[in-house]
Amino acid sequence: MRNFSPAIVVLAAGLSSVPVWAGDSYAIDPRHTHPSYEINHFGWSTQRGRFDNVTGTITLDRTAKTGSVDVAIDASSVSSGVAKLDEHLKSEDFFNVAKYPTIIFKASKIAFDGDVPVSVPGQITILGVTKPATLTITHFGCGLHPMLKKDVCGAEASTTIKRSEFGMTKYVPALGDEVKLLINVEAFKD
Repeated sequence: MRNFSPAIVVLAAGLSSVPVWAGDSYAIDPRHTHPSYEINHFGWSTQRGRFDNVTGTITLDRTAKTGSVDVAIDASSVSSGVAKLDEHLKSEDFFNVAKYPTIIFKASKIAFDGDVPVSVPGQITILGVTKPATLTITHFGCGLHPMLKKDVCGAEASTTIKRSEFGMTKYVPALGDEVKLLINVEAFKD
């Protein structure tokens, strides 16, 4: 159950059909960026949820083939589709949103393969604990938004974390310790 979103991760970074110049900055579009998670539920099924409130900035330097990511996820926006479960996820047993309202993902570089961003090595902070996390980018594209007529980049990325490493140990190991984080992101050029 977790995280992430890191999100955010991701990156917008790279660029595809829209020319991007050194130091371009992109603001994450919270309407189209919803980090989600997958966790094994007692060996019976894979449970999924997402976070509905994400903000952040992605910078990209195509010439240097790098960039940065700074994303904040509102932990209280966790959404499993079941109101009672969402209340439990926000409690001290899981995200403890009263004490740790924000999940953070920060990265000071983006790794490229040629002109395409392929991963984002960074740090994720959950429950006040910061650990390394590398997002693997599986899809990346940029272009002119057809309705808003603004440059936009989007990406799909993922990583796997162990929730116990962040102090989220309730029901481990019956409720999975490994959590797959799936990050979809769209970001508009500033």
